[in-house]
Amino acid sequence: MISPAPSLTLYAETSAVLRVLLEGDKSLGAILSGATRLVTSTLTFVEADRGLRRARTERRLDTRQFTRGERWLAGFARACDAMPLTDAVLDRAKRDCPVEPVRTLDALHLASIRLWDERIGEITVASTDQRVRANAAAWGFALVPP
Repeated sequence: MISPAPSLTLYAETSAVLRVLLEGDKSLGAILSGATRLVTSTLTFVEADRGLRRARTERRLDTRQFTRGERWLAGFARACDAMPLTDAVLDRAKRDCPVEPVRTLDALHLASIRLWDERIGEITVASTDQRVRANAAAWGFALVPP
């Protein structure tokens, strides 16, 4: 099992959250829960909730699993420093990324990551999305899972 380094500030991008929430990835869950500080965009809460609802509609989750997922997501939200979609994030998301094309929602996550890094401090990126990972790596961010 991979565990985060001490004093790890971790940006949890939606793909990582959904991997834990819907697929039960325990090693990634341990990384998220072991972070000293969890950060995400408010966008993550909407995307994760929609993913949870989509899984229920597609019958990948029953009512009990859906309710458990809602509770997990609420706890995750309480544990995070949530970055709102401010004008600064929206403006940054319009800029070119090192590895294009980048989808709009991914650009919003990448903009949030860059702004956190510039304004608050160093951050590691938890993502399973290859576009997000490629751009974060190109900017020099550490990534989990490896």
